[in-house]
Amino acid sequence: MQRNYFKSKLFLKFIGSYLLILLIPLLFATVFIYRNAVNNLQSEIEQSHLNQLTQTKTVIDGRIKELSEISSRISYDQRLTPYRVHDPYDSMEAISALNNYKATSSIISEVFLYYHNDDRIYSSQGMSTLDVFAARYGFTNWSHKDLMEELNTARFPLMHPADTVNRNTYLQESMLAYTVPITPNSTNPHGSVLYLIRESEFASLISSVLGNYQGLTYIYDNNGQVLTHYGTGEKLSVQDTQSLTKLKPGIHDQKINNQSHSIVSVKSDKNGWTYVTLMASDQFFSSIIHVRSFIILLFFITLSIGAAMAYVLARRQYHPISELVNLASAKSGSVRSTGNELEHIRSTLQDYSSRVDLQEPYARNHVLSTILKYGSARSLTPDILEAFDLRLDQPNHFVMVFGWEVPEEELSEIQDRQAMVELLTRIEFPQLLAHAYGVELPQLNQIALMVSFDHDNLLASEQHVRYIVEAVRSHMLEMFEEIPALGVGTCYASPDQLNQSFIEACSAVELHTGQGVVTYFEKLSGSPDHTFLIPNAVLLKLSQSLKQGSYDVAEQIISTAIRDLLTSEHSALLTRCICYDILNTMLKTASELGIHNVMQEVASNMMSSSLDELERHFHVLAAKICSEVEQNHQKEEHSLMDQIVGYIDEHYMDHSLSLESVSYEYTISPSHLSRSFKEKVGINFIQYIWQKRMEEVQHQLKTTNDPLKDIIMRVGYLDTPNFIRKFKKETGYTPGQYRKLYADPAQVGDELPPDELT
Repeated sequence: MQRNYFKSKLFLKFIGSYLLILLIPLLFATVFIYRNAVNNLQSEIEQSHLNQLTQTKTVIDGRIKELSEISSRISYDQRLTPYRVHDPYDSMEAISALNNYKATSSIISEVFLYYHNDDRIYSSQGMSTLDVFAARYGFTNWSHKDLMEELNTARFPLMHPADTVNRNTYLQESMLAYTVPITPNSTNPHGSVLYLIRESEFASLISSVLGNYQGLTYIYDNNGQVLTHYGTGEKLSVQDTQSLTKLKPGIHDQKINNQSHSIVSVKSDKNGWTYVTLMASDQFFSSIIHVRSFIILLFFITLSIGAAMAYVLARRQYHPISELVNLASAKSGSVRSTGNELEHIRSTLQDYSSRVDLQEPYARNHVLSTILKYGSARSLTPDILEAFDLRLDQPNHFVMVFGWEVPEEELSEIQDRQAMVELLTRIEFPQLLAHAYGVELPQLNQIALMVSFDHDNLLASEQHVRYIVEAVRSHMLEMFEEIPALGVGTCYASPDQLNQSFIEACSAVELHTGQGVVTYFEKLSGSPDHTFLIPNAVLLKLSQSLKQGSYDVAEQIISTAIRDLLTSEHSALLTRCICYDILNTMLKTASELGIHNVMQEVASNMMSSSLDELERHFHVLAAKICSEVEQNHQKEEHSLMDQIVGYIDEHYMDHSLSLESVSYEYTISPSHLSRSFKEKVGINFIQYIWQKRMEEVQHQLKTTNDPLKDIIMRVGYLDTPNFIRKFKKETGYTPGQYRKLYADPAQVGDELPPDELT
């Protein structure tokens, strides 16, 4: 079963759509969580760097302040006055004092004391001439001349960037030189103190800023020169290095060498130095490898659960569609498609819709015919009324019947009947608040029109009916030169009494069938009666109800007539004599219908019974006659349908064969033929013809090698492409494939001709 599901593209689309619905928010959530973790980590690291850089700045500021304080003490130290340092006896004590000052700071590599315009310089290691000093300490980027000029002219403390110092021509060391004029803050200094600081001392102070991350830390002086730097990774260009000095203190994101970097900047308010550290941002992602692994694992677990849920949901959603496909395949007789099920359902629904559209007029006519026969309008559901666009909610209802006076052999030649049926299908008269529905009767020479209207208080009910009848006549005369006779039944307040109005209309049109004549049943009661007290119209209606097999109407007529007799003041003998009119009418009608066995229902003592018992006898007799009429009608119907089936079996290959042609051939209405044929055969008229033609095509495909187009034309089907599509839908094969599978080589030859139409 699972394999069948996965063969369906629609089922796979369902799974894909559910997975897509799951994956989109899952991906967004995963990326959000991951980015949030990275951003949080980045923020923590950057804040840590900022704190450490600030702490480093504070430490270095403290060290530089110590150097300034040492310089101040040197300038006031009596042992280091120009007189005493030049004195041979006191010079040793001066050198010792410098050595002590050097020891007070951990960052000092060497300290020098120089007085302006002196030819000697003093250090913790002793006194030396300037030439000897130049030989011992040679700066790579700072000439001896510039050095001496600064020692003689410096007015403010100056820190020189780290430079390689050649000591004694064989030892090289990177050092920073810090010159402090003495006395410090004096406008007229008399000398300078020069501190040499190993770059490694500063590096040790800033090395802890980056921690385990790769990056660079720079210290800039107040002029933007790089005093020193520390770190690992790619070195920056001069331009990029200078751009860092322009950043404001704080945390920044900047692209350097097309790579995102996190930059932290701190500036000292003591000496104006700037401290900058930078590192590539992608290191933050690698730092949370454990978080990434957890997120990936969680993603795949969620995806697996989601895939299982998607499969379950897709099966639940696909199951009813699969059932519909099975139902459509079973009903249409076609092979179930494993391709696009929705397309298969759509095509099946279109096929059924076309069939429904084709059968809707006949189904509608069947509903209306049932109302005319049984008066069961109120039993119709709102869905049926809405489907056939019927409005029976008006307070007044009556029936008109059109009848032709045409010999039976000429009934099939009535030219205007179908046009009249189409014209009378639905008529509305808004000014009269009326709408009417045409009904095809089984007889070709009759058409009924069911009318519902809202009563106009300004008109009498009878007058309103006459206006509607005249409106119908005028409507028909606009289309036809001549119209048939018209019988009009009584107007009733309930649609359930439409069967009585129909019987009355049939009775009226039966009496007067001249062209265009209108006969109102209500007026028949005013004509001379050949009976005493029971109106001729009542007896005529009773006879017509028996002919129609409408027991409900006959029962009501008999009960009403007997009730009227009970309330009369006639003698018992006269009343019984009057009852003979009812009995004679029933017996005469039975004789006209060919029902001769009802006399036995008339008991010998019937006329000696009471009126109540007599009424029951009449009801039994009417029921017997109506039952015989129904049975005879069914026998005739079955016999007629047998003839029609035989006729179709003989003529189904005639392309002009149609419901209308067969109905006129047997002088019955197309609507009645369609309904009766379906009841008799089990399938509708068109399906039966298609089935016969289909069977013949299959037979000829198996037994002949004739071209497919010739075979299709031969069986009466003119639309070859449409036939091929329907053939494949029903059998699952094209006609060419069917021939190759089922053809008998002995009949059609060893080699089947190619069929270009398949």
